[in-house]
Amino acid sequence: MVDELLEEEITLKGRIFAFAMRLLALGLIISSLLFSTEGLGVVILLFVIVVPFEKLFPRHKGQKVRRPKLGTDIGYALASPILGILTLIVGVFVAIISLTWIPGLLVAPYVAQIPSQWMPIIGFLLFDFLVYWTHRFYHEIEVLWKFHAIHHSTEHLDWASGFRAHPLDSTILAPAFVFLLVAGFSPELTGAFAIAQLLTGLFLHANVSWRLKWLHKLIITPEFHHWHHTNEKDAIWTNYSTFLPIWDIIFGTYFMPKNRRPKVYGVSEKIPDGIILQLKYPLKGMPKPWWFIFHPFKSIKLIFSTAKKIIKNMLKSMFRKRGSKPWDIYESGNTDTKP
Repeated sequence: MVDELLEEEITLKGRIFAFAMRLLALGLIISSLLFSTEGLGVVILLFVIVVPFEKLFPRHKGQKVRRPKLGTDIGYALASPILGILTLIVGVFVAIISLTWIPGLLVAPYVAQIPSQWMPIIGFLLFDFLVYWTHRFYHEIEVLWKFHAIHHSTEHLDWASGFRAHPLDSTILAPAFVFLLVAGFSPELTGAFAIAQLLTGLFLHANVSWRLKWLHKLIITPEFHHWHHTNEKDAIWTNYSTFLPIWDIIFGTYFMPKNRRPKVYGVSEKIPDGIILQLKYPLKGMPKPWWFIFHPFKSIKLIFSTAKKIIKNMLKSMFRKRGSKPWDIYESGNTDTKP
């Protein structure tokens, strides 16, 4: 009897907590829609353009349009106006501490000598190269993976799954963006690359059956990106490129098997459901913002120690053996498919 009452009390608390999280998420979405309807417009546009192809040429035939956790992914899109502000603020910080503006300054005199007709091509190649490495670091450095894991936590790829992304993970373009700007590429050109990457990313998640084998080593396809999202062990830490697969081919992270197709998506770790809990998830264990105010010296020490750890792991990622996996790299001996 006591156990039954205790279980009922726990269940009641869980329901109240879940209801509170839904209210907070709804408040965030409504506030975003009042601020801007851009997110709603993107949802409608992508639904109209992509869903008909998903119904005509389904990659996973049993997958419905109203699949599990669809509301969470659409919620991210609707809340994007406000979440985007946070991304912009943190993105500026990431751009500065990434130090990519230093090589940007160094190459600026050489960029100034590039004929104008070659600027888009060279700028595109530099942008794609830098985003490849930033994306790779977000997978292979544990502290960064916590944020990027939110995007990979979706277990169904379709027209809406690309919306799911932590605002601090969306800063993945910041280092490349600031490098091009400081190097002398125009803000319009640099912005066009960033917008193209974001839009392309949304389409690459589509649940379409097109394999497009003849394009595999020329430009990334939904098949290429689906392998990047799969949770199958031999595909982990592969297919990081955002436009051109050449970077994966050069640096040993290209994975496109001929005899099978990706089936299982998601991550091995337990990611909570719902926008609010997913926004909080990567911050678990980190000091509260006001802690940095009241402990300035400890804050400086923590920032430097974290930066040192990230740089160490960046080098580990850059020089790891081709084909190695998380369980080969991390000392914990963890054999999960994600770090």
